[in-house]
Amino acid sequence: MIKNVLLIGFGGFLGSVGRYYLSKLNLRIEWLSVPVGTLSVNVIGSFVIGFLTGIAAKSELLSAEWRLFLMVGLCGGFTTFSTFANENLMLMHNGQFFSMFLYTGLSLLLGFAAVYLGYALTNLL
Repeated sequence: MIKNVLLIGFGGFLGSVGRYYLSKLNLRIEWLSVPVGTLSVNVIGSFVIGFLTGIAAKSELLSAEWRLFLMVGLCGGFTTFSTFANENLMLMHNGQFFSMFLYTGLSLLLGFAAVYLGYALTNLL
């Protein structure tokens, strides 16, 4: 158990540091105001976790420990969006389209509502 925690923790450390440096490139496309660094992190992380999921599904190349380190730790530390995207892919592969759309919709709606309420709460302090 402690080995798994350390694998996830070290992977998370590397992913978080990678996200920090890549998101520092948070250049904004002037006419869109798009945070390019964060967008890049989300797209790269989603690609990597999708690639790793494909490798794990098709072969024994990635042991359980490597999956914990790379997918849960590294990708999870790099961006939780990659996990969100991968979970939606699994729902789609299982033919659970309603659940996929519900999960996506609730994640966006509740996520935005939560960040708004959290921010609004600071006005009461």
